[in-house]
Amino acid sequence: MRIFITAIFIVLNFLMQSTILHYIEIRGVIPNTTIILIVSYALLRGSTEGAIVGFFSGLLQDIFFGTSLGYFTLFNTITGYLFGRGNHNFYRENYLLPMMLCTIAVFLYETMIYLTSFLFRGQLNFLYILSHTLLPEAVYSCIFTIPLYRVLFGTNEWLELKEKYKHRLF
Repeated sequence: MRIFITAIFIVLNFLMQSTILHYIEIRGVIPNTTIILIVSYALLRGSTEGAIVGFFSGLLQDIFFGTSLGYFTLFNTITGYLFGRGNHNFYRENYLLPMMLCTIAVFLYETMIYLTSFLFRGQLNFLYILSHTLLPEAVYSCIFTIPLYRVLFGTNEWLELKEKYKHRLF
């Protein structure tokens, strides 16, 4: 059941990221809900599930939008793994930490995308990219973290409760 619901979230997120969110872009910037999904799963379920969600989310991005297979897959998998390392050390109901970590993750992710795609081509205008893309996208994604994390948190609690009843763990 958990695998099926996770797959639905990945596909719905991909569809939302590639279609609907372009209608609410601000100055050419849309929130990166893929990173929010990956970091939320990593925080709620651990580094293994965060890396798995990152892998399949990145694979969808590579298949439909990438120039080479594995580029987004690698970055998303690493993001899910690294941000899931400390999932046992925080209070899940607190929304401040997921907001901060998603903001940091989006900023680092987009910085790595910039470094590997634009900087190697000789485009060294980092301050322009920082002020017009990286920071606005991180802030915009921070705002979107609240509703998305709430949905994922509620679904995770529901699934954990079902698993407890299924295995009779009280």
